[in-house]
Amino acid sequence: MKRYKVFDHTADLGLEIYGKDEKELFSNAAFAIFDLTVDLHNVNASEVRSVSVRGSDREDLFVNYLREILYIFNGERILLKEFSILEISTRHLVGEVRGEAFNPERHRIKAEIKAVTYHQVEVEKNKGGWKARVILDV
Repeated sequence: MKRYKVFDHTADLGLEIYGKDEKELFSNAAFAIFDLTVDLHNVNASEVRSVSVRGSDREDLFVNYLREILYIFNGERILLKEFSILEISTRHLVGEVRGEAFNPERHRIKAEIKAVTYHQVEVEKNKGGWKARVILDV
């Protein structure tokens, strides 16, 4: 199963993400953000961070999780490569992420993702698993 696909959305970037279950969906969404940001082959999974996020519903949780993941890069300059969701409910998520500090000598930024938006966000279960759509501000 493919993890995600990109679709055009005016000046922004749209993602459609897939997962066999909700945990995989959220992990694949975080993976997509960093896969678009940097060549993940050059990133080591040497540092571990815990992530805990809340939301008012599943869509809010999804956006808040991706915003937290993006903050780890934009705020702390940590490139992430591996994403594990340990616990998830409609309004709460606990996970772990792995990566390493950004090093401009080793890491080339492919795209700068500025923000995760609520515009047209969808998270749904279907007969083939889970699917989500989100628009990223680039």
